[in-house]
Amino acid sequence: MESSEEFTRSGYWYPEADSASTVDVLNLLRRYRSAETAMRARTRVSMRMNETDLVALRFLLREQRAGRIVRSIDIARMLDISTASTTTLIDRLEKGGHVRREAHPTDRRAGIVVPTVSSDEEVRDTLGAMHRRMLSLVDEMTDKERAVVTRFLAGMTSAIEEASDLDQELRDVIRDHEEAQGEGAAGE
Repeated sequence: MESSEEFTRSGYWYPEADSASTVDVLNLLRRYRSAETAMRARTRVSMRMNETDLVALRFLLREQRAGRIVRSIDIARMLDISTASTTTLIDRLEKGGHVRREAHPTDRRAGIVVPTVSSDEEVRDTLGAMHRRMLSLVDEMTDKERAVVTRFLAGMTSAIEEASDLDQELRDVIRDHEEAQGEGAAGE
């Protein structure tokens, strides 16, 4: 029987190799996703926000840095939520001191949503050190290493997005089948 130490690195019953195996890479990717999920949870707790609020705030800060004006409809489209839900979200962010509503600079009928300076500072204080460590790690890589990592992450993203598309296709097929079954039963 094989030594149990031989199988500890992979977490599975596969023998270890001198270099990282496919399982090792996927396990490290899972570990990264878990660490990122935990970091997002800590950030939400420290900023007293839910995930949607945090995504909306990051969007607002990014758009502000790019010099773009954001209307509530832009937030609704980005989050793929209703305008009523967007109003509730903006109300919550405004009450928390993260955003303010202002008049549109060129359209008197419209309003815009602007992140507050204190919110920008809070995000920087909360996530700044982590972002600096991440940037430093990437900066230490050679161009060739960055190209490999980029290709890998793009491929993993595509694999997941394709699975999501297939999930939707499967739901559509099941719905169509159920509808056809229901029509057949109604016609009997």
